[in-house]
Amino acid sequence: MSTRKPEKVKSTPFSDFIRYASTSEKQVFFEKVRDLAIEDQRQVIVQAEGLKDKKGK
Repeated sequence: MSTRKPEKVKSTPFSDFIRYASTSEKQVFFEKVRDLAIEDQRQVIVQAEGLKDKKGK
């Protein structure tokens, strides 16, 4: 059986947020993350369609 103690790691602002933020604060944060990801995906789709149109010509 191992007698080693787990190594303590320094907390980060993100880990503190996850640990201590209220549910409503987390919801607002993750809604913003979701909205930014959706917008990034839309931009990728538009770029891909533009490349597809250029190849078709």
